[in-house]
Amino acid sequence: MTGYLRTSALAAALAATVLITSGCTESPGGSPSEGASGAPGAGGSALVAVDALTVKGRAPKTGYEREKFGRAWADVDGNGCGTRDDILKRDLTDVRFRDGRCTVASGVLAHDPYTGNRIAFVRGRSKVDIDHVVALSDAWQKGAQKWDAQKRRRFANDPLNLLAVDSATNRRKSDGDAATWLPPNKEYRCAYVAAQVAVKKKYGVWVTRGEQEAMRKVLGRCPDQKLP
Repeated sequence: MTGYLRTSALAAALAATVLITSGCTESPGGSPSEGASGAPGAGGSALVAVDALTVKGRAPKTGYEREKFGRAWADVDGNGCGTRDDILKRDLTDVRFRDGRCTVASGVLAHDPYTGNRIAFVRGRSKVDIDHVVALSDAWQKGAQKWDAQKRRRFANDPLNLLAVDSATNRRKSDGDAATWLPPNKEYRCAYVAAQVAVKKKYGVWVTRGEQEAMRKVLGRCPDQKLP
């Protein structure tokens, strides 16, 4: 009897280890559950995580509209500020507010991740965009059209998927994935692709075969790159 109990305990421990190291569990709704950091597998190998992503063909863009992901820059965290201003506050330096707390009037993007340039931000004539690292329409074609409205709203406002960047470069990116667009700033490519992997892992967005190969190629040059 004692031997049986020891064997059962060992099996339970091994099962728990598998769940922990997988970095992602399924919630009842079918989407990955979040850890304490809000990003499943945060700190794990980005290169290893690429192989865990589902690979499928790109679905048609039919039916995609920005509004399907909720009102732009909603206050999803309930702090009284829209998501756009939250990200500006996070990514800019020398921030000044129009209203003293939320509306960012000016600041400096000291080192734009996409170009490496220093960019001044002035509200109303900004050269800074808030980019979805995984574009909304890309997500739509790789699973998001099947999500409910609440999940799409979370995706569109998740800080993990948002970045203040040079507006002109962001518009050239459009809705490209890793197979069709990478930042001109080569020093940022590993971190950029790792962020895409983290977002797609968290929300269950799939990748195309060409996209997965492009991710592997970038991360193969920086195998120690961690997921954000």
